[in-house]
Amino acid sequence: MAVELYLDLLSQPCRSVLIFAKKNNIPHEVRNISLMDGEQYGDHFGKISLIRKVPALRDGDFSLTESPAILLYLAQKFQTPEHWYPADLQQRARINEYLSWQHCAIRLHGSKVFWLKLMIPEVLHVEVPKEKMEAAVEELSSSLKLLEEKFLQDRPFIAGGHISLADLVAIVEVMQPVAAGLDVFGGRPKLNAWRDRVQAAIGKELFDEVHQNILGSQETVKVMDGSKLEFSKAKILKFFM
Repeated sequence: MAVELYLDLLSQPCRSVLIFAKKNNIPHEVRNISLMDGEQYGDHFGKISLIRKVPALRDGDFSLTESPAILLYLAQKFQTPEHWYPADLQQRARINEYLSWQHCAIRLHGSKVFWLKLMIPEVLHVEVPKEKMEAAVEELSSSLKLLEEKFLQDRPFIAGGHISLADLVAIVEVMQPVAAGLDVFGGRPKLNAWRDRVQAAIGKELFDEVHQNILGSQETVKVMDGSKLEFSKAKILKFFM
């Protein structure tokens, strides 16, 4: 039986889940949840996820949230190739270490740049102070440096010689500020080479397909209805500004 995946591909974690499901031929049905339209607050989705965030998974009567948990569930239920989550204790620990770290680092800082550089000025029509933008880029740069020096080091991928769940979670986050127009790969040859290896391991066609919407954001925002975010505008500004 196919699992149901509740996704919005503007969300980084949703992209990692969809790439993993498609790459591994996992039977699935996508249920689109538009965050911009506030569909996560609807009654139906509330029965799937009380925390009202995507991605979410439903497998029969079983529901699950949080992308790392969903990825691990899919990997183990469908017995995907071992390189995604190896049996080797130390390789698995490397993956767990990255998944535990990234929430308050790459994810937070990449998202902040995306909102400050693109969404807040172009959709909410609020001017972002220069010092706020510079500080956000500096925080992201520090996290990218740690990704290179701590988590990649001299390995092709985070856990060793093959792509894993850690690389998949990392690449979608790194691509988020790129979608806002920030060149995160310039002057970072190690990160650039890693990106190319991850893209090749996923398959360029699938990589491009899943990132198509987010990489078109700079054009999309020109016709985006900012009034749809009025209900959460104060919350967004408080969080990112």
